Amino acid sequence: MTSMRLIWLCVPVLNMLFQIFTKLGAMQLGSPEGTAWLGGALTSPWILAAVVVEIVCFFIWMTVLAELDLSKAFPLSGISYVLIIATGWFAFGEPIVGLQIVGSVLILAGVWLIAGASKKTGCVSERDAKPVLPHAHVRKDR
Repeated sequence: MTSMRLIWLCVPVLNMLFQIFTKLGAMQLGSPEGTAWLGGALTSPWILAAVVVEIVCFFIWMTVLAELDLSKAFPLSGISYVLIIATGWFAFGEPIVGLQIVGSVLILAGVWLIAGASKKTGCVSERDAKPVLPHAHVRKDR
């Protein structure tokens, strides 16, 4: 597996970690009431970890977008939904219902179809494509 693919996989994993840390912070803080809650949120190790993970994810996402067309990169984030459902069940004992399983399968199938579309159709990359719409501009500086 190439290093770029590992970088791509970091995005859904970091999104999942963000959700876990935020959930743990929310469980620790309880219901939001007054300034004490805000102070607790600003000093919570779980909330601070969530913020750090989100910042790291942002920079990794920028790296992914520099290498992939947006239409191919964004579906990758759909994997996060499946990971979060699984993590909710595994880490927090949250129930999973049949519709969540069906939805997760559909999400994974959609990501797989979108990822395979460019391989099978021979689509060109964004930088080599000619604009379809008159107002569309493709950056040539890459």
